[in-house]
Amino acid sequence: MNERDSESVACKLQERGYAIVDHEDKADIVLLNTCSVRDRAEQKAIGKAGHLAKKKRNNPRFILGIMGCMAQNLGNDLVDRLPDLDLIVGTQKFHRLPDYLDQLVDAQTDHIESPSKLLEIGEETGSENEIREHFPEHNKVTAFVSIMQGCNMNCAFCIVPKTRGKERYRSIEDIVSEVRELSANGVREVTLLGQIVNAYGRGSFPRIDGKTPFVQLLERIHDIEAIERIRFTSPHPISFDDDLIDAYGRMPKLCSYAHLPMQSGSDRILKAMNRPYTIDRFLSIISKLRSNYPTMRISTDVIVGFPGETQKDFELTKKAFSQAAFEHAFVFKYSDRSGTPAAQFDDKISKSIKENRNQELLSLAENRSHSSNADQIGTTMEVLVEGFSRKGDGRLMGRTRCFRKVVFEGPAKMLGSLVMVRIKEASPYSLIASQL
Repeated sequence: MNERDSESVACKLQERGYAIVDHEDKADIVLLNTCSVRDRAEQKAIGKAGHLAKKKRNNPRFILGIMGCMAQNLGNDLVDRLPDLDLIVGTQKFHRLPDYLDQLVDAQTDHIESPSKLLEIGEETGSENEIREHFPEHNKVTAFVSIMQGCNMNCAFCIVPKTRGKERYRSIEDIVSEVRELSANGVREVTLLGQIVNAYGRGSFPRIDGKTPFVQLLERIHDIEAIERIRFTSPHPISFDDDLIDAYGRMPKLCSYAHLPMQSGSDRILKAMNRPYTIDRFLSIISKLRSNYPTMRISTDVIVGFPGETQKDFELTKKAFSQAAFEHAFVFKYSDRSGTPAAQFDDKISKSIKENRNQELLSLAENRSHSSNADQIGTTMEVLVEGFSRKGDGRLMGRTRCFRKVVFEGPAKMLGSLVMVRIKEASPYSLIASQL
């Protein structure tokens, strides 16, 4: 989601006449788009801003700004912690960044006194409609599409409702128009983005023929001829209804991959987290997906060390993790987020216990991922070629319909095309293949 926001802001700045440079050392302006989901992300951003502030001390005309979730979360506190900042812009003001920068640059040019700081973190009606610009990159075949902003769930550990606000939805027509433009420019796969993406439109748009607004949106995008694949992230179990499960069977463009955050396998901890489902309800969704679609690949998020998590709770998480047979997992050590209910909870878990549980679950996840990938050796799979391998060895890189990363030899002219490959080798994180 931050990548999507950054791309849109960069496009707006280019339209205003600003140029993107290839390294921060060449920049007159640096904007850091930040995340607040974990404390570590905030600390990295503050450290980076502190490093960049040295440049400002040597060049008073250099402009340094922080945007995004950390700006929204910390606001005035950032002014105290980072006195060299010029600009702090929250999550509902991204589209106004060209105006804010013009104001700062014009003040420098005209040698007039400018505000010592620009702090813009207020709410703005309609901001959900402003993240829609894309770079017209050559050979770009995949794109993120933001369909909503905000979250109404109020999980005890999560700062997103504070940093992103209440749920606000773009219209189906506006989203479909954006996807049509992308398809006309060569994009063949779109990933729909939202904090609770499958809750899109709830309470604002009606169900039609028993279908939720999100499934209605999927149908409209499925009808766009040039779009070959549709993905979405991140959903919530509470909104993973049967109409969405059924959609995988009747929409061949909807990829056979689902990311479904479990967070814990203990009902006691789920309740403390304010996650409104039981582990049985969660596993029933997984069971329906796997029973109906045997090729479905499922990943998850899990938090270890939530306040009050006992060894028994953790064992229940491991049990549910194995029952769900996740092919991939993101495992996080709980960290307090200011302003969230869990930050006030007693019975905090020690760093050493959190680290041990994190490593244990990561090991389970890696073994399961490796086993699942190894099962693909000898099979043929369709790959959408996205670009070159990051190792710089000239090989191509693409993704299967079930979101496995595949690396193989092939000519550059294959970029952007769908090709069939045979899997030769597997690691926990990728597949090695040969072109058919």
